[in-house]
Amino acid sequence: MPLIQVTIIEGRTLEQKNNFFEKVTEVAVETLNVKAAQVRVVINEVPATHWSIGGVSKATIDANK
Repeated sequence: MPLIQVTIIEGRTLEQKNNFFEKVTEVAVETLNVKAAQVRVVINEVPATHWSIGGVSKATIDANK
């Protein structure tokens, strides 16, 4: 039973996340030879203030655009 965990910056729509779940599950089924019901996908969403790129928070980068 595969468990696939992904960490992203929060802000995606429910539709985007549901599409991601479907596509990742399809790939796991095809490549790992498992049934879709066996695949678990977890999205961990992180606020932009808790995400750093080059030592600067993503929230700060976005604010300075």
